[in-house]
Amino acid sequence: MSGPVLVLETRGQQNKTAQAGPVMITPPVSDDYWAWRVRLSETQAIVGFPKFTTIGIGFAQEEDWNTNLPYTCETEEIFQHIAHNKGNEAIGDDACREAIRMVQAAARVALAPPEPSCAACKDAPPDGFTCNACGQGDAS
Repeated sequence: MSGPVLVLETRGQQNKTAQAGPVMITPPVSDDYWAWRVRLSETQAIVGFPKFTTIGIGFAQEEDWNTNLPYTCETEEIFQHIAHNKGNEAIGDDACREAIRMVQAAARVALAPPEPSCAACKDAPPDGFTCNACGQGDAS
């Protein structure tokens, strides 16, 4: 028996974390606040959303409000932390873990620093210079 077909949905979600000086306040987390979503049933999904300066991962529908962890945590740690909000025992734990991994992968790509590039690299750097971004040149 195979599990559900999991599909990663993506949309632009503005970070609604409120900030007053150095203090940050939890954004209005709800089932409609997400940048990435993987549906597990008609009523439940794993979501990834902007929270503070990172991406939080949790269930879309929660009995215990605001239970999520940053995408950088281990998949199993996230699952164990949020599992009590699954809400439907027909949803398999392995499907939840896979959905978490899918959101983690998307968040890693979205938050990765850009690849270095250098306008000077389009032409060879001047003699005696090496480009810091690409390493081209002949500085000694």
